[in-house]
Amino acid sequence: MNIVHLTASTFFGGPERQMLGLAEHMDRRFTSRFLSFSESGRCEEFLNEVRSAGFSTEAMANDTPQLPQTLRELTDRLKAAKADLLVTHTFKPNCLGRIAARRLGIPCVVVSRGWTWENLKVRMYETMDRVNLRFVDHVVAVSEGQAEKVRKAGVPSPRLSVIRNAARLKAFARRDAEYRTKLRGLFPHPVSSVVLAAGRLSPEKGFGVLVEAAAEVLKQQPNAGLVIFGDGVERPALESRIRELGLADRIVLPGFTAELDKYLPWADAVVLPSFTEGLPNVALEASAAGVPLVATAVGGTPEVIADGETGYLVPSGNPTMLSERILRLLADAGLRKRLGEAGRRKMESEFTFAGQAKAYAELFERLIAKSMRRGA
Repeated sequence: MNIVHLTASTFFGGPERQMLGLAEHMDRRFTSRFLSFSESGRCEEFLNEVRSAGFSTEAMANDTPQLPQTLRELTDRLKAAKADLLVTHTFKPNCLGRIAARRLGIPCVVVSRGWTWENLKVRMYETMDRVNLRFVDHVVAVSEGQAEKVRKAGVPSPRLSVIRNAARLKAFARRDAEYRTKLRGLFPHPVSSVVLAAGRLSPEKGFGVLVEAAAEVLKQQPNAGLVIFGDGVERPALESRIRELGLADRIVLPGFTAELDKYLPWADAVVLPSFTEGLPNVALEASAAGVPLVATAVGGTPEVIADGETGYLVPSGNPTMLSERILRLLADAGLRKRLGEAGRRKMESEFTFAGQAKAYAELFERLIAKSMRRGA
């Protein structure tokens, strides 16, 4: 059975790791291929990773706003690949993929990872995406929290499944001590403990709240430091507020890193201060690395973190509770070790790629069989 994944990837991030990890763990009955919109050539970072893993991949020659040419090319490429089923990721692939798959009479499965409402343009696209979901063959939500949003968008339960993201357990089987030194070397002065956060620097990620919480944390733990990996529109505002607080030597923003999995094991705690999430990959990877988390109880995050057992959950937008939980972890090495080890065990039992691939395989088989009966 030939499965084609259609993306519009501009870098190799969490969703892309999930796509590739799924393909690597599917059994031999399935052949996985990847097709991406060019995104002005930015798709190559992801496609190079796909090629390195041994999978067939291509970039589209056409793109929006040339809709007729783009749809014609997409339909032709799916036909040439003898696709039995199309899996789409993000708004543009979801909308155009549904039309192309319908032309060929093959099922289209949308993977719904979450909506951010980051700005007016994104809100417009996400509104259109919600409408489009009502007409696809099946939607996979990455968490129960995201599934509830998909239901509210009008997708009936029979056409909706929850298949959670998986943790890359093997990525944290060994720790490279060089990155402990590198992590602490990001600060201009020595630090005794490091709190780590990572993600797109945009309003819905809540990093402004984290900076306010960090001011209290660093007042009580003057030898600690906070590093926030990532880039985005909120960076200038965050840097300005950090300077106002006089904490530029204790809160650092090094930008995006492709080596986050090497830094994670050396953090004392990881924080996710988001206002909205689907199922955060940072939470999965921190737990897989054996690092305890403090996170807001939004979206699918409570499905990853067991409050008081593998980390702590707090309300979004509450810097006081955020700082209190961070301080609790920094003050107790035994607690950090106990919660971190419990988080690792939770990933090993509930968030494996093998389990994810099995669930997808069962779904794909059912949809392809239904499509073949309909075609006959």
